[in-house]
Amino acid sequence: MALARSKVTAQGQISVPAVIRQRLGITPGSIVEWDEEGERIVVRHAAQFSSQEIHCALFPNGAPEPRTAGEMKQGIRRRMRERYARH
Repeated sequence: MALARSKVTAQGQISVPAVIRQRLGITPGSIVEWDEEGERIVVRHAAQFSSQEIHCALFPNGAPEPRTAGEMKQGIRRRMRERYARH
């Protein structure tokens, strides 16, 4: 028995039923992926992350200490010397 049904419009569009949107966490602007698995077509919510979620993943212990432009340039120069130094 189907979980839900949608009707295709003349333009090839469908509405995602509320029960499916809630189950997959689909909100306005979400991207869904269509995939073929054997003889089935699978629709899944594509992973989309907010900038806040990305920041938390990159800096789990909080943001790093702020640096001045001069400190950033100095760090870049130091890294370039280390990386491209002839050994």
